[in-house]
Amino acid sequence: MKLTVQNNKIFAATGGRVLAPELPLVIFLHGSGMDHTVWNLQTRYFAFHGYSVLAIDFPGHGRSEGLPLESIEQMADWIPELISAAIGASGSGLECASLVGHSMGALVALECAARYPEKVRALCLMGVSAKMAVHPVLLEAALKDDPIAYDLVTSWGHGPAGHLGRTPVPGLSLIGGGRALLSSAPKGALGVGLTACDAYQNGMSAAGKVRCSTLCIIGSDDKMTPPRKGMELASAISKAKFHLIQDCGHMMMLENSDESLKALKENFRNVETEQVVSAS
Repeated sequence: MKLTVQNNKIFAATGGRVLAPELPLVIFLHGSGMDHTVWNLQTRYFAFHGYSVLAIDFPGHGRSEGLPLESIEQMADWIPELISAAIGASGSGLECASLVGHSMGALVALECAARYPEKVRALCLMGVSAKMAVHPVLLEAALKDDPIAYDLVTSWGHGPAGHLGRTPVPGLSLIGGGRALLSSAPKGALGVGLTACDAYQNGMSAAGKVRCSTLCIIGSDDKMTPPRKGMELASAISKAKFHLIQDCGHMMMLENSDESLKALKENFRNVETEQVVSAS
């Protein structure tokens, strides 16, 4: 579906079902240079199990119009407008959403929850750390749209499953698929996203302001956001838990899609239970 946010048409996948106003809303936020397709398994499951789902393409990514937003803070300020557009499109009386973010999208979700607590029901942060410094060689290549940037991201971003072919789907190449996705992105999208991640310095401060239920999903072999950094961030969030996926790199929702989905399912079941208890 298409939503109008800041005068741009924004594409959002709904997991194969229309938005239902009576169901809680979950929004999936992708990483630098990527798009909604990285969430195909997760969005379809939740759309058919009691949730309204949106996996968005950020402006200047995938099928969305506009220029890429240039900072994590700017993207975080954009999310409440997205939520309002989604609620308006579905006719829902709800005024908030749960956010699931990966990498850059995780920083956006974190900053948004700190800035707009009334808009964020729950958080799930995947492949995350408070700071995401980008290697200068990668950053320079991405800003030039040099194809070597796609090779570096896919190589550093995948753990054993990606490099050795241990995926649930026979014949699927995560390295090849990741490179194809990045190379198909609109010009400049990867460079702008990586620059925003590299410049962001507010992670630990934002973590201290988050009050909603939070899950951090961490890959044991993540080279881009090392596990200890993810755990440090989780420890700074008052209601955070973390789930460590063994033998997995940065792209956990693709490398180990089953365990990633299981962790998300358990987390949202807990969120629903907490909501019922607090309302009684």
